[in-house]
Amino acid sequence: MPETSDRKTDHIRIIEEEDVETDGTGFGDIEFVHEALPELHRDEIDTTTTLFGHELSAPIVIESMTGGHANTTALNRALAAAAQETNIAMGLGSQRAGLELEDEDVLESYTVVRDVAPDAFIYGNVGAAQLLEYDVGDVEEAVEMIEADAMAIHLNFLQEAVQPEGDVDGRGCLEAIERVASDLSVPVIVKETGNGISGETARRLTEAGVDAIDVAGKGGTTWSGIEAHRAAAVGANRQEQVGRLFRAWGVPTAISTLEAASVHDCVIASGGVRSGLDIAKAIALGARAGGLASPFLAPAGRGTDAVVDLIETLTLEFRTAMFVTGSATVEDLASAEHVILGRTREYLEELDRTIA
Repeated sequence: MPETSDRKTDHIRIIEEEDVETDGTGFGDIEFVHEALPELHRDEIDTTTTLFGHELSAPIVIESMTGGHANTTALNRALAAAAQETNIAMGLGSQRAGLELEDEDVLESYTVVRDVAPDAFIYGNVGAAQLLEYDVGDVEEAVEMIEADAMAIHLNFLQEAVQPEGDVDGRGCLEAIERVASDLSVPVIVKETGNGISGETARRLTEAGVDAIDVAGKGGTTWSGIEAHRAAAVGANRQEQVGRLFRAWGVPTAISTLEAASVHDCVIASGGVRSGLDIAKAIALGARAGGLASPFLAPAGRGTDAVVDLIETLTLEFRTAMFVTGSATVEDLASAEHVILGRTREYLEELDRTIA
């Protein structure tokens, strides 16, 4: 399946060269109430949190991005080394190529992560559609490949629908997810890839026994848009048109975070998260952590130090948000006073949700 590996480099190139960003996360509608007398020393604020019993220095996740091609090894090495140095979490891109291709260079693009980050919280990644072909033993092989602390199962059916070669059979995936969540040796995270998870889907996943939900909502990188560029390059005009039409499709990240957190106690907010303040807002909406993907791509190309620099900036932004809300701990931030305005409020009212 060499096209699986080649697709990885296509995705990176398009993200770097084309406009594949959307707005509409909803974070702009979330405003904290300023605390003018925080009675705290900023530098003594505790930004640590736990994810599946693993203590992180801050609730920051380097979201699943890449792997599966020799060209991605250096990127994953830089990302993982930075995660190790700063003690934050990191996810890998889909391990499908590593499971299905007998290629040492492809395998190294994944295994390099644990080589340089022996202590970091690292989670693996397989697609929900592939679970219809894989048994739990195959997923365990993905766990063993990187000595994963958890395994993400990604939902990307809109992306698949736009790909000329996409897998568009979504039947039986929930049952397969439930089977893996029940029998896998490590916790299971189910994550979207940029279109969000509704409250009803979050409830079904919670009942299926998944250990965490990563909402990956609307806003930020649009995979529909990325696949539209790929379709155009091969003359698949109809698929390109569909990709552009659905470029901004999905549940906004702020709303998806609220919806998922109402039914599950471990939610990761991603999808257009671009600052430590966004992460702080996600925590106030009920998330355990906030994740970013594409903002890490260019720094990873420059090396570990550049990735560390971005993480330290995000952490300072996050700490500052805690300071000016009077939050000494992440737990305090989760209950910090805030208001929900604008379109996000209207959206929630249309869903007949209670707004705090």
